[in-house]
Amino acid sequence: MLNVTIRRKAGQFGNLVRTSAMTRRTGSSHLPQLASTRELGVTFIGHSSFFIQIGGRSLAIDPNFARWLIVLKRQRKPGVRLRDLPPLDLVLVSHAHFDHLHRPSLRAIARLTRRYCGQAPTIVVPKNVGDIVARLGFSRIVEMNWWQEFSDDKLTITHTPSQHWGARLLRDFHRGFGGYVVRSAKHSIYHAGDTAYFDGFREIGKRLHPEVALLPIGAYHPAHYRNVHTSPEDALQGFLDLGSRFMVPMHYGTFRLSYEPFDEPLKRLREAAAKAGVSDRVLALEEGKTKIFK
Repeated sequence: MLNVTIRRKAGQFGNLVRTSAMTRRTGSSHLPQLASTRELGVTFIGHSSFFIQIGGRSLAIDPNFARWLIVLKRQRKPGVRLRDLPPLDLVLVSHAHFDHLHRPSLRAIARLTRRYCGQAPTIVVPKNVGDIVARLGFSRIVEMNWWQEFSDDKLTITHTPSQHWGARLLRDFHRGFGGYVVRSAKHSIYHAGDTAYFDGFREIGKRLHPEVALLPIGAYHPAHYRNVHTSPEDALQGFLDLGSRFMVPMHYGTFRLSYEPFDEPLKRLREAAAKAGVSDRVLALEEGKTKIFK
């Protein structure tokens, strides 16, 4: 029976790889719109990658510009080309999984910013992830535990809990994982990283009151994947628990990581938002098109 199960799972994954490889990559790249010091600018790059402008600072969160994720082909082009990013002050990485911590993308960001500014950005990672990014050229590495705060100029960054896991490979389960709330004097934004639905959404909302929530909606099928990922309905409930003004979905439409239909997560999210009466607060961003919050 065990051998049959292993063969079935191997066959399913093989189909995922073949479908990914045979699907033509779509999408286009754009120049990000620049925000003023008092504005919050959110640019969806793809998957869980964002370019964020807040408090006059420029950040990238989970930047991944890979054409292939090991054997899985990227299905949508990055909404912003790496070379079109302005110099970055900070890079935040939620955990060590390959779709979130892409070393070539991080190395290129450090190199480009150093070339334009003379100094590479600071990179912020969960506890015990610093060794993975140690030789990528960043000026400073900050490791954080849950609820720990780090201040950079006029920004405060809080590392928040999630329900996921942090191992890069097979046995390094000591590595941390989680999300971040970034706050300026006027705005705040929460990037959940990867997570299942959990009570932590309500606690994060009570403690930090993020204005905008970037929440994952894909990789939930088969059902046991929801132990570590939110379905669209789970993500919407997390948004309601947080009490944020706006939700921006992520972690869908870029890499085929699971077995739900590729276009299903956004459809289900829109249906759930309409049923809850919050459609005007759920903003599905086109890759590369910057949303400005005044």
